Amino acid sequence: MRIGIVTIPRPSAEPVGARVLGIARRVEALGFAGLWVTDAFGRGFPTIDPLVLLGAVAGATERIELGTCVVQLPLRHPVEHAHRVQSLNLLSGGRLRFGIGSGSTKADFDVVGADYERRFKTLPAYLEIMQRAWKGEAGISVWPGTEGGPPVLLGAWRSARWIDLAAQKCQGWIASGIHTSWEDLEIGLRMYRAAGGARAIVANIITDLRPVPTPHPIAGHAKIGLFCSPEEARERLARLAALGVDDALLICPDDDPGQLETIRTLV
Repeated sequence: MRIGIVTIPRPSAEPVGARVLGIARRVEALGFAGLWVTDAFGRGFPTIDPLVLLGAVAGATERIELGTCVVQLPLRHPVEHAHRVQSLNLLSGGRLRFGIGSGSTKADFDVVGADYERRFKTLPAYLEIMQRAWKGEAGISVWPGTEGGPPVLLGAWRSARWIDLAAQKCQGWIASGIHTSWEDLEIGLRMYRAAGGARAIVANIITDLRPVPTPHPIAGHAKIGLFCSPEEARERLARLAALGVDDALLICPDDDPGQLETIRTLV
């Protein structure tokens, strides 16, 4: 099972660019599989566009995957969005892993005037348009070497509708460590493999291995997390691997990037 790191930049005294790029370089130097970022902008605190952020990370790294977990597809125009994604995939040398989802926070939709109630219908429709655009069928020219677009991974619940879409139209399924229980994950994995699905990821696994963890507003509600001792974390990661998870994406404490070294000793 591969281990990736999720970074969620927050305002601090240190310039955010230097901080994120430092984390990215450390993630690559320690041999993690990739660096992943989230998508939000109407939550009441400053955020950074995930594609812009990964564009900067692409220039500071050479080998690791660059992923989104997940971009809210219904919030952007699909053809313009496809062009930006194509650009990042090109500039990163094909390292982009484009995790997508329908979105779950109404505030993000309200900011751009998008229809929150139709998001589950908008997602597959926009995905189809973007995939057509990456084939040169939606009015934009495809840059040589980016034909077909990056691997797309669908972040969604384990219902048959979304599992089938992930298996048939995408290159992976992303479950949430915050919202997915161990039981749901096991059931979802069986459904996904039966549908012919390839790559299975559990993202946003909140991680803090210190004897006295920093309080986290979500950690107490997370269904699958590593807010525990290193020994317990090792056991939980082994459990994920035994279930057949291909990738675990851990949210490292942003006030202690040095924990990356501790996390690396677990695998």
